[in-house]
Amino acid sequence: MTSCGGLLLALCLAALTGTTAVAAAYERTERNCSASPPYLPSTAVNTTLRLQELRVQMLLQNISAYIIPGTDSHLSEYIAPRDARMAFMTGFTGSAGTAVVTQTKATLWTDSRYWVQAERQMDCNWDLEIDVSVRSVAEWLISEVPPGGYIGFDPFLFSLKTQGDYSVFLESTNRSLMSVPVNLVDQVWTDRPPIPPGNLTRLPDRVIKRSWEMKVEHIRNQMRENPYEPTALLLSALDETAWLFNLRGNDIPYNPFFYSYTLLTMDEIWLFLHTERVTEELKVYLKAASCSGPLCVQLKSYDSVREHLQTYVDQPGVKVWIGTEYTNYALYEIITPEEKLMTSTYSPVLTTKAVKDETEQRILRDAHVRDAVAVVQLLMWLEKAVPEGKETELTAAAYVNKCRSKQKDSRGPSFETISASGPNAALAHYSPSEETSRRLTVDEMYLVDSGGQYLDGTTDITRTVHWGTPTAMQKEAFTRVLMGNIEISRTIFPSGTRGVNMEMLGRRALWEVGLNYGHGTGHGVGNFFGVHEWPVGFQSNNIPFRIGMFTSIEPGYYKENDFGIRIEDVVVIKPAKTKYGHNYLTFETVSLVPYDRKLIDTSLLSSEQLQWLNNYYETIRKLLGAELDNQGLHEEKKWMLKHTEAFMKSGSSESVCSSSLTLIALAVTLLHNII
Repeated sequence: MTSCGGLLLALCLAALTGTTAVAAAYERTERNCSASPPYLPSTAVNTTLRLQELRVQMLLQNISAYIIPGTDSHLSEYIAPRDARMAFMTGFTGSAGTAVVTQTKATLWTDSRYWVQAERQMDCNWDLEIDVSVRSVAEWLISEVPPGGYIGFDPFLFSLKTQGDYSVFLESTNRSLMSVPVNLVDQVWTDRPPIPPGNLTRLPDRVIKRSWEMKVEHIRNQMRENPYEPTALLLSALDETAWLFNLRGNDIPYNPFFYSYTLLTMDEIWLFLHTERVTEELKVYLKAASCSGPLCVQLKSYDSVREHLQTYVDQPGVKVWIGTEYTNYALYEIITPEEKLMTSTYSPVLTTKAVKDETEQRILRDAHVRDAVAVVQLLMWLEKAVPEGKETELTAAAYVNKCRSKQKDSRGPSFETISASGPNAALAHYSPSEETSRRLTVDEMYLVDSGGQYLDGTTDITRTVHWGTPTAMQKEAFTRVLMGNIEISRTIFPSGTRGVNMEMLGRRALWEVGLNYGHGTGHGVGNFFGVHEWPVGFQSNNIPFRIGMFTSIEPGYYKENDFGIRIEDVVVIKPAKTKYGHNYLTFETVSLVPYDRKLIDTSLLSSEQLQWLNNYYETIRKLLGAELDNQGLHEEKKWMLKHTEAFMKSGSSESVCSSSLTLIALAVTLLHNII
């Protein structure tokens, strides 16, 4: 018998057994810093020089450690390339994490979604910690920084809570946080990307029910009615200002935002932004040219917000209302004394924006119908193309984005498309690159999580498919994920219920067999805004559900180095009819793409779940069918009708009660031809 060592042995075994998944599991896509010499994949970034230069800056500031969050001055989830300081220093490009550098060590903290990604992208200068809590970072700092040492941070990148939590853990141990307003990473980032070119734009009237003047007066009324009597409201989250003035920009990839703050009082409006990007037409729109009334917007430079806020706070009898989730510490620390400050978790703009008005609900539904066309086109194409063995994760991602670009009012994808097969799909937030993209085959499961930006809405949908013969375990796991999606979607609940109180419904079917998933169960979705729109969703810090809110529902399951499953739909909260009670709510699914039939084991579904599924498929046939007809996509409609035939309970696998639906479809086709 021939002898194979290490990696070669694994590959030999894979070849002998013919197991593609096993071979994929042992590909050298992750670093190995314990090897001699250390092994780094081609995706790893050399950070040696960057760390050397940063440590020089730290010595000049007399700090022992420097904290680098993965956010921007508005505490955004999605940030511009110029704000990706954590990525620049570490090489890791995930959307969540914290990096810390001392003179001798460098460490990154990130959550389970990104552990494998971090191991692929970081070099051996960096250690990886998997506990993402502030306590974990603070305990590490206490072990590395001597008593009396200073730990530097950029106050514009820290939330109030983050600064407070660090202070609690550190100061009792004689280590002190030190605010360093000039960002040290920027000092060594010589080729830091500029602000993207381009002017701001206003939304067309056809997608707006409330003018910016109406919104300003509505928010002012909330300020007047507040018993703590705030005199001003400071808006820091980028979507707050964009929503208030019905404006959009292009500063953040995939998100139509622009760098901005707003300070709103009862008599004045100050908008802080890069003023050179405001056209004369927009100045007229904002009444900014020659107006001095309470509905006139005064344009100020973006960098002057701290100075202007200080001037306002210095006046007697003022009180500034802030939302603590998105106000950075640099602005918070100048609102003193404390009686001049009023806080709530979220600003009244965010809580108002979360409830869509009638126009916003209608156009967001419309956007999801058109978006479903693009996803159906992708799935139909892959069904034909994958058996030929030519397509990859990258080509699939490009195809769905191309399909979306042809839809009315398309403004590009709403996030980087997650197109993942086999073991890559086990990484919940994996996106393909030239180095990592795998060829799609009929032997592996495929997960595509994608979304679009349209003038009338933002979309986000995930489907998982298999073009060959799934294993029994894959089929059961998929069905149980689907059961979780359905159980939440069909739930009736009292108005004011929080998502966190029903989140476990998405997990129960998985828990019953010892399975689970490590990400959230859903998030808010906006009207041409961020694909993750707070404060709606199923987490503990989300607000109660109300009629007109939109949220995703997205349970999943991920088997490491093998496959991943996620089923994600967007739903709207609407009134529910009950036999006795009033003021009850439920969800209506607005995503309109069928699930993979061969992955559904109907023997596991309850009669109520099966009925919900059949009703959902009837909705797809009605709404998506009409849109496919409108666009003249007859082949796509045939594909959709085939994949939305009704289910019936039978044995241990799904069977189709299709005769009546086939007759109906035939009748409709004949009638259409006659007309």
